[in-house]
Amino acid sequence: MSEHGGAGQHGRNARGGVGVSGIGEFGLIGKITARLSYGPTTLLGPGDDAAVVAAPDGRVAASTDVLVDGRHFRRDWSSARDVGHRAAAANLADIAAMGATPTALLVALCMPADLDTSWAEELADGLAAEAATVGASVVGGDMSASPTLTVAVTALGDLAGRPPVLRSGARPGDVLALAGRTGYAAAGLTVLTRGFRTPRLLVEAYRRPQVPYPAGPQAAQLGATSMIDVSDGLLADLGHVSAASGVAIDVRRDGFEVPRQMADAAQALGVDPYTWILAGGDDHALAATFPPAVALPSGWRRIGLVTDGAGVTVDGVAYDGPAGWDHFR
Repeated sequence: MSEHGGAGQHGRNARGGVGVSGIGEFGLIGKITARLSYGPTTLLGPGDDAAVVAAPDGRVAASTDVLVDGRHFRRDWSSARDVGHRAAAANLADIAAMGATPTALLVALCMPADLDTSWAEELADGLAAEAATVGASVVGGDMSASPTLTVAVTALGDLAGRPPVLRSGARPGDVLALAGRTGYAAAGLTVLTRGFRTPRLLVEAYRRPQVPYPAGPQAAQLGATSMIDVSDGLLADLGHVSAASGVAIDVRRDGFEVPRQMADAAQALGVDPYTWILAGGDDHALAATFPPAVALPSGWRRIGLVTDGAGVTVDGVAYDGPAGWDHFR
């Protein structure tokens, strides 16, 4: 192996770009940190053994998620910036689902030595841009050589004095509501898998989810009894709420609208659009249960009901089909 870790002459890769090995770990860290900016909760950013982030509440909500090249994203389908947005969104949505406001991200990047440095820099741009939408910052992380490109992100958040909204608090009689959208990213993935790049609405939803971050703290303030980030599929994730709360949950199809682009794509591809809506992941909508007396604000819509029993049904009957994504199947 050469001095540059096999990346080729002068650290260039097979595509003629500068590989990570050409500038080294600390050179890449310098390039990335120079692109970052920091919000008010960041008291100390990258450069020391650890960052320092303000925790006004005295508690910190924390979540970690991993994206693996070829498993969770494909570089021929998504730009590095897109991957950055997706990686950040997956974690920031988990923080919002606890009723907290995100404050910071920590990022670990494992990558082949011949990966273009520009890819890593653009990834950082996407991570930082998504974090900035909620006032959070990328405050540190780590990187290592690896044959498989992997992005691992940890998000931190502030509960602002409120108790966290758990999966275990749903009660019979509660209303099930949704903020955000489901099915768009799954439809986009299906379109890409079939070799198409349109409808753009669906493909872009897969590349960069539109997460209703403010709806999480809003739900907490309204007295939501449970909440979850819909990352693996609505029915699968509601199954976690059902199990944790010891209740049954019924989802109503009439609580959803099928946009024209999705309906057209479903017809062209021979897919039932409700398969995407009910079982598709990666949109990172927020599903929550509320006491029946709560008036749902704009952005939240009723999609079902919590009852006595166990499990998740659709229009009162068991759902016939996969309920969502399983990382090991």
